[in-house]
Amino acid sequence: MGSSVNSKPKVIKGPAGYVLEDVPHFSDYIPELPTHSNPLQDNPAYSVVKQYFVHVDDSVPQKIIAHKDSPRGVHFRRAGPRQRVYYDADEVQAAIVTCGGLCPGLNTVIRELVCGLNNMYGVKKVMGINGGYKGFYAHNTIALTPKSVNDIHKRGGTVLGSSRGGHDTTKIVDSIQDRGINQVYIIGGDGTQRGASRIFEEVRRRGLKVAVVGIPKTIDNDIPVIDKSFGFDTAVEEAQRAINAAHVEAESIENGIGVVKLMGRYSGFIAMYATLASRDVDCCLIPESPFYMEGPGGLLEFVERRLKENGHMVIVVAEGAGQELVSESMQSMAKQDASGNKLLQDVGLWMSQQIKDHFAKLKTMTINLKYIDPTYMIRAVPSNASDNVYCTLLAQSAVHGAMAGYTGFTCGLVNGRQTYIPFYRITEGQNKVVITDRMWARLLSSTNQPSFIIHKSDTAEEHKEEQPLELPK
Repeated sequence: MGSSVNSKPKVIKGPAGYVLEDVPHFSDYIPELPTHSNPLQDNPAYSVVKQYFVHVDDSVPQKIIAHKDSPRGVHFRRAGPRQRVYYDADEVQAAIVTCGGLCPGLNTVIRELVCGLNNMYGVKKVMGINGGYKGFYAHNTIALTPKSVNDIHKRGGTVLGSSRGGHDTTKIVDSIQDRGINQVYIIGGDGTQRGASRIFEEVRRRGLKVAVVGIPKTIDNDIPVIDKSFGFDTAVEEAQRAINAAHVEAESIENGIGVVKLMGRYSGFIAMYATLASRDVDCCLIPESPFYMEGPGGLLEFVERRLKENGHMVIVVAEGAGQELVSESMQSMAKQDASGNKLLQDVGLWMSQQIKDHFAKLKTMTINLKYIDPTYMIRAVPSNASDNVYCTLLAQSAVHGAMAGYTGFTCGLVNGRQTYIPFYRITEGQNKVVITDRMWARLLSSTNQPSFIIHKSDTAEEHKEEQPLELPK
């Protein structure tokens, strides 16, 4: 198939350690394609903007903290409209698909892709693929027009429907060819982006002029390289309501404990930011920071102490935290969903029961525990104002990139700038909370919880000192 040859990263090196991790372009594999001048230059909305088109050499650094003598490091291509485009408006047949779990902002991205293609570039033919990847070959499509998507950003979920799994590269690319689709916008998490990368490789192998563009979606904010993923702000804001309810419940009764389970399968970003924003939380437990229940310095001892001091407490736990403790006590099997994600045991219920059992044995203190699980409520809401703006920028960046002939890339915010990132950087691993970093230290000082780490504390201190001096890799 030769796809391993195709996949060679496109890296451009310059003086003083400058490295540009570039994204593929049609001109890499289709010779002598005609280009057109960008219709935006005649658009009255944009004629007032000086230097509206992005300069051909504009790039954005991955790391912005550097020393006077450190090398310049890795850069990504800056997103935005280019002076020459590789499509005529009438020839474009675009398709949009959403895959994986729900996330606030999905409908906003769909709306802005449709409106961006139409209003900026005059593209009239846009279709939605129904029900995730399998919709490509199940022949489920809906026509999308600015009128039909006008109000969808006010609703949660995705108007296109979504599913996990169902990825068959050959069948999907066959369907793209059969339908004459030449721009594909794929909204989904790391598994979806890996699938998008395979679609791009097959499109390239066949020499098709089809732009394959990813828009990264994960409510857990665990996609590497980018500053944050869309929907994350909304999720943290919505989590506040649950934490506030738990706090009210706990405060209103003697020895009240509120336990809130938040999303975060492998990464505790929602739990960490919601805890920092709330200030009512006494303990935050995340997958990256192991904890233990029994014995000195354990969670149960801390709960006892906090109840004696304050008369109530609130615990926030990410769904992926403490899984090894739950599995141990429940002898669970390692099962997976259709996307290959581990099916987790309910740590919130398990922990609530452990705390109840502990105090029942003690007999010296009666507790009142309330367990709140807002997991799916958080991801089903429409996006808030800041996420709506972010979704708009992501969608417009995706459209500009595809029209300019770029393909095989994901859009994302890097150091506050919209960029085009090659697929392999997005799928190289998951972003996790670094518990030797300053943000986690801020959380510990806000909650006054034990760090549950005994023997590692010395090395953590050393690492904290080194953190600000991180050089570009």
